[in-house]
Amino acid sequence: MRVGAARAVAMEWVREHARREPGVRGAFFSGSTAGVPDDAVLPGSSDVDVVVVRDEPAAKVGKFRHRGVLLEVTALTWEDLGSPEDVLGSWVFAPCFRTDTVILDPTGRLAVVRERVAAGFADPEWVRRRCAGVRRRVAGGLRVLDASAPLHEQVTAWLFPTSVLALLPVVAALRDPTVRRRYVLAGEVLAAYGLGDRFPELLASLDGGGVGPDRVRAHLAGLAATFDEAARVRRTEFFFGADISPAARAVVVDGSAELIAAGRHREAMFWIVATYARCHAVLAADAPGREVALRPAFEAAVADLGVASAAQRRRRADEVVASLPEWWAVAAAVGGWDVAG
Repeated sequence: MRVGAARAVAMEWVREHARREPGVRGAFFSGSTAGVPDDAVLPGSSDVDVVVVRDEPAAKVGKFRHRGVLLEVTALTWEDLGSPEDVLGSWVFAPCFRTDTVILDPTGRLAVVRERVAAGFADPEWVRRRCAGVRRRVAGGLRVLDASAPLHEQVTAWLFPTSVLALLPVVAALRDPTVRRRYVLAGEVLAAYGLGDRFPELLASLDGGGVGPDRVRAHLAGLAATFDEAARVRRTEFFFGADISPAARAVVVDGSAELIAAGRHREAMFWIVATYARCHAVLAADAPGREVALRPAFEAAVADLGVASAAQRRRRADEVVASLPEWWAVAAAVGGWDVAG
């Protein structure tokens, strides 16, 4: 299916949903397909992300298929989104409005945001501000790691802010930040700016040097079994619950297999381990006996990142925080602002 056709399906769902839900005040596309041309092919391992703006907070709708398209729908309020300047300075939201991604806008407020973001998106000062937000997210997340928490919580707390470092050059290059493929995208950006020699260091901050593709395939096989179990037993509500569901399996398992097949096995380990941790959060809440039984496979994947112990995670976190000034200089070179700024 072409991206344009998938977007048309998403727009149809939004209009139907808005008619049923009077609190809906707008909607827009986000995520990895937001800036992709209509005639591009939508990979089978990709979903179409939609953000619905509401008067009052609401639960994430989640991942589901509508007319053959995998949609992921998230709800925000106007307060969550902020002013046009807030959006322009946000590395999360600004890329959503650099092009015409608005689906529904009965109040006209999203059009105002779109106009402001489109006008200032490439301004080096606003690029610098967005990159500063990325830097704060890395530093703030890695400075607080609870060594007494369950393993899945410890790994999540270390892994996600560590991986956000990969988005620093991505945001500086005006590229749309992604989740599952963020290391692949970072490598492409660094290579495009003549900084490809920095990529091994970035990847090593994730996996400490990495393991071979056969080992990563084995971890993916273990994850697939754990994922199916977690999706089957999940009852407790988690903010990431939509990512541990039968509808999401293609994104997690097939998407990771595609990366491995393309020689990006080290990059694939990010989402493999992230999903492993989420699965164990589900199992700990809803099937604790199965969580214990399946834990060795998760521990093996974590060990292959070189962070089996809390002390190792603390050391690696400190190394990433200490490297931030160097990566800030990389971002400045890519984004075109004074490194002292």
